[in-house]
Amino acid sequence: MLSGTILFAGGGSGGHLYPGVAVAESLVRIAPGIKPLFLCTQREIDSTILKSTPFEFLTQPIVPPRKSVGGLIRFFRAWTATQDVIRQTLRDVKPIGVLGLGGYAAGVAVKACAKAKIPAALLNPDVVPGRANQYLFPFVSRIYGQFEATREQLPTAHRHKFVLSGCPIRQDLVNLPPRDEARRRLALDPSLHTLLVTGASQGAVSVNDAVLEVLSRMKKADRELQGWQILHLAGRDNADAVRSAYRELELPGRVVDFTPAMADVWASSDLAVSRSGASSCAELTACGVPSILMPYPMHRDQHQRINAEQLVLAHAALVIQDKKDRAANADQLLPIIDSLLYDVPRRRAMADAARSIARPNAADIVAQSLLDLIRA
Repeated sequence: MLSGTILFAGGGSGGHLYPGVAVAESLVRIAPGIKPLFLCTQREIDSTILKSTPFEFLTQPIVPPRKSVGGLIRFFRAWTATQDVIRQTLRDVKPIGVLGLGGYAAGVAVKACAKAKIPAALLNPDVVPGRANQYLFPFVSRIYGQFEATREQLPTAHRHKFVLSGCPIRQDLVNLPPRDEARRRLALDPSLHTLLVTGASQGAVSVNDAVLEVLSRMKKADRELQGWQILHLAGRDNADAVRSAYRELELPGRVVDFTPAMADVWASSDLAVSRSGASSCAELTACGVPSILMPYPMHRDQHQRINAEQLVLAHAALVIQDKKDRAANADQLLPIIDSLLYDVPRRRAMADAARSIARPNAADIVAQSLLDLIRA
């Protein structure tokens, strides 16, 4: 029976951590002798997520790179400090493998393990690999992806490493609870349909503002949300302002800053307005939730837009361009929401299309592949 510590390197957002948590859950179920250890960032969201799991975690001094001179100096100092932490960790726990979770916080540990001849693999659930992942391709033996389109995005020399696994999601999202029970736990009305609004684990101001503007316009036009309620995951920095707006508009629903109970959230949802990060796309498809996607507009490679296109091509979602302007976003969003709220057959068809491209067993695929890599 294989036993030992496997490192999970990455963090800074739920999009990086939650797939790692899913793989860790699968690993300990498949191989009880495995001990996951997460190497995360110092951001509050990391400890919030990981404290709700049974897994140990260690914070790294690493910070994201910035283009300013001061930002680059801070990054290289933090990189050096993180190298010291990782070297000590390798001496102390003698890991048998490492899984990079993507992003800047994966770099030091994956590179150090590879140089120490410790088997290394990488999650890349976005269609387009980010710069940090591109940097790590030479150091890993396997690259796990959510979409077949990713293969063509990889340098030719590394395409043989690609495994079409899907994006790992937690087991509780694979087996959703009954809808009525989930809604009661979330203090929602089981008799109403639920519109979910989410900007992912940290919220999104432009998504919040666009939906509030749409709801305000509907209110002014005396067009109430007949038969619907709203579950709005606003993000911790934005929740108070969003709650205040809901009170002013006298809207039915609930505003939440952050919740780890995403199984209840997805089970409760009949339609979602969402960002299109890799984890969000994986959860939307696995849970069969029709969606209106607002890709994050500020990334240079526009990877959320390209993720969203995969769902649109499958007829599982509609997409609007986030113009970073409340009124312009509402102009796009209002007619789409109008067209979907009371079109049950269309929502049902979108939900079926979402499930058709889902890979709900991705965590098990990655876990087994990682174990095979370590044994080899």
